[in-house]
Amino acid sequence: MHDEVEVGAKVTLAEVAKEAGVSPPTVSKVLNGRSDVSSTTRVKVERLLEAHGYRRRTSNPSRSPLVELVFHELDSVWAMELVRGVEDAAKANRATVVLTRSGTRHAPAPDWIEGVLRRRPLGVVLVFSSLPAEMKHRLRSRDIPFVIVDPAGDPDPDVPSVGSANWAGGLAATRHLTDHGHERVAIITGFEDMLCSLARLDGYRSAMTMAGLTIDQRLVRFGDFDVQSGFEHGMDLLDGPDRPTAIFAGSDLHALGVLEAARVRGLRVPEDLSVVGYDDVPLAQWSSPPLTTVHQPLRHMAEEATRMLFRPDGPGRAAQRIELATHLVVRQSTAPPGGVAAGA
Repeated sequence: MHDEVEVGAKVTLAEVAKEAGVSPPTVSKVLNGRSDVSSTTRVKVERLLEAHGYRRRTSNPSRSPLVELVFHELDSVWAMELVRGVEDAAKANRATVVLTRSGTRHAPAPDWIEGVLRRRPLGVVLVFSSLPAEMKHRLRSRDIPFVIVDPAGDPDPDVPSVGSANWAGGLAATRHLTDHGHERVAIITGFEDMLCSLARLDGYRSAMTMAGLTIDQRLVRFGDFDVQSGFEHGMDLLDGPDRPTAIFAGSDLHALGVLEAARVRGLRVPEDLSVVGYDDVPLAQWSSPPLTTVHQPLRHMAEEATRMLFRPDGPGRAAQRIELATHLVVRQSTAPPGGVAAGA
């Protein structure tokens, strides 16, 4: 039995098939995410369905009680905080979470869309910067709501998203260091094509300007948000007499790499070098010394994104952008130049 469709309350699946120049079974395959349809035919049918305001009309839609969480990588403590947040909100709505690894930090791989259309989850939470237009169209045509959480880039205006106040976080981290009397403050942030990296960098620049300090561009570094990147940049920054007295690391993993670089260089933290991280993952309080860092509400962000999926109208077509506050957590990795951290 083919799906019956209602287009503008008048047009049926058969009429859509006729307009597309294909058979009704082909339209049904497109509707159900089948892979045995050419890309040209699929695009043609998808566009017609969207143009006519396609709605599936059925008394018992086959919708799995699942929330699909999609990452490009799952091997970090940062990712685990997001997983916990999605699980908490999904459980409250009697849904199960399925994890999918796909694509790059920018978008899922092209073949992901076929699988999610077959699974038909209640909704999708994506940890990417945006979605290709075709993926958005196909999810919407199946009435599968989606939200982007902690976007690494600048989401399209029609994509619901949940992020955090990265500029304010960068400002708070750097002001903490300048207020302690540091003048040579370095920053290690993420990739240059990530909005969160640039926002934290802008916060750093604003704080340095507010303190009347000149920014030495040699102290501004970009890289991946991992321990290795923090270590490599830390080793380079701390090599030589004109080293910074403080480093703002764009993630707690960066900061752990910097702490190791300081140890290798024979520097004490915070007596010889102050370090501020970002994210406030559970590991931060167990570093040596415990890490001063910017708390990014990762779990809360994931919870909020998931709750958006369960609203009566879903995330909606309107440009919903929720931005949660960040705040500084002071521990023992920062002090005035040559000083000792409070509580050490």
